[in-house]
Amino acid sequence: MSISFGPELVGTTAKTLQVLLRRALDGTELTEPQWVTLRLAGRGESADADALVAAARDRAHFENAADLVETLTARDLLADGALTESARTLMAGVRERTAALAGGLWEDLPAADVAATERILNTLLERGREVLSRAA
Repeated sequence: MSISFGPELVGTTAKTLQVLLRRALDGTELTEPQWVTLRLAGRGESADADALVAAARDRAHFENAADLVETLTARDLLADGALTESARTLMAGVRERTAALAGGLWEDLPAADVAATERILNTLLERGREVLSRAA
């Protein structure tokens, strides 16, 4: 069954990818929001824990961002908002499991289609963030 391009297709795709991520996280004791917070920390854009809290709140819309950072710090996965070696090791394992589960989803897609999809999804993301900023 093919779904026309629009909110249903984007949402259904996102939900499917979330299920794959949750499967990759099995056994790590990480939640999806904790994983996303670690990914944000891994970008190196946050100067400290407070900046990471702000990034998790602003980018991922986690109202409990401070709790997420506190919990990850208590688990020795973050130190002052930066990834620890334990976090890097854990994340490498999750990325390996993700590749094993879902790597085949991406590998044979034509480069031009990937580039077009990237542009469209980034445009949708930017527009969605604009709508959210006006609604706040």
